[in-house]
Amino acid sequence: MSSLDHPAVAKVAAALAEAGQHAAAEGIRVLPAEVRTAAQAAEALGVPVGAIANSLIFRLGYDKNALLALTSGAHRADTATLERLAGAEIGKADADFVRAHTGQPIGGVAPTGHPTKLPTLVDTALRAHDVVWAAAGHPKTVYPTTFAELVALTGGTPGALGGAEEDGSL
Repeated sequence: MSSLDHPAVAKVAAALAEAGQHAAAEGIRVLPAEVRTAAQAAEALGVPVGAIANSLIFRLGYDKNALLALTSGAHRADTATLERLAGAEIGKADADFVRAHTGQPIGGVAPTGHPTKLPTLVDTALRAHDVVWAAAGHPKTVYPTTFAELVALTGGTPGALGGAEEDGSL
């Protein structure tokens, strides 16, 4: 089975198409090797690391909910900023928690195609790139998108997730 035939990738493609993001769905690419970090993805695609949208899953609050943070690969997420924007404490999520809430493995978590809609934060640093690359449900798959499309797709809240000075977008 090729990565495009993988059930999680098929769900991502279907969710993108259902959201009207047909170019993104048709643009899913299978890379020669797994890319589990932003640096690996950027190198494989020949793009700046900041153009990679990291999909980070956190435990949200004290219950069993998940938070998706789409951050620029150019910096680490600032947990204090994430907590402020989410309105709750966040905690580390292990691989089982990630798969249970997304249906996708770490390194391949897409912004969509999950069993249920996740509360999402989208890094405003991604605006700096005309094309942003996001995982497509498998560590060997990515798709092209934009900051605006990520916000529209996820219903996410934009913010400076690296903890940089606020840019007034919130």
